[in-house]
Amino acid sequence: QVHLVESGGDLVQAGGSLRLSCIASGSIFSIGTMGWYRQAPGKERELVATITRGLSTNYADSVKGRFTISRDNAKNTVYLQMNSQKPEDTALYYCHARLAITTSIYWGQGTQVTVSS
Repeated sequence: QVHLVESGGDLVQAGGSLRLSCIASGSIFSIGTMGWYRQAPGKERELVATITRGLSTNYADSVKGRFTISRDNAKNTVYLQMNSQKPEDTALYYCHARLAITTSIYWGQGTQVTVSS
C-alpha cells in the first residue's frame, strides 16, 4: 500500500507560479513512476507530467516549457513547479504513483489550483 498526500495548491494570477508537492508513505520502495494528473470541471482527468525512479520525465504538450516535474527519492517526494500559469491550468491536481513490479496504481486526494485571468 502507498499513501500519497499533495500540498501547494492555491489561487494564483495568470503568469504566476506555484509549486506542488506530494509525499509518499507506505511501501515506498515499491514505487516506480510517479506523476501528476489534473481534472478540470466537466473534463476527464489528464496527464500533466511523469517521472521515473531514474528521473526520466514526460510532459503533456500543453505544459511543456512551463512546468517542471522533479523527484527526491530520499524524501519520497515528487514536485511540480508550475510557471507562466494560464487560466486553463485551473484544475484539481492529483499525485499518482505506480508500483514497479505489480504496476498497481495509487492516487492522492488532490489539491486545487485556480488561475485567475
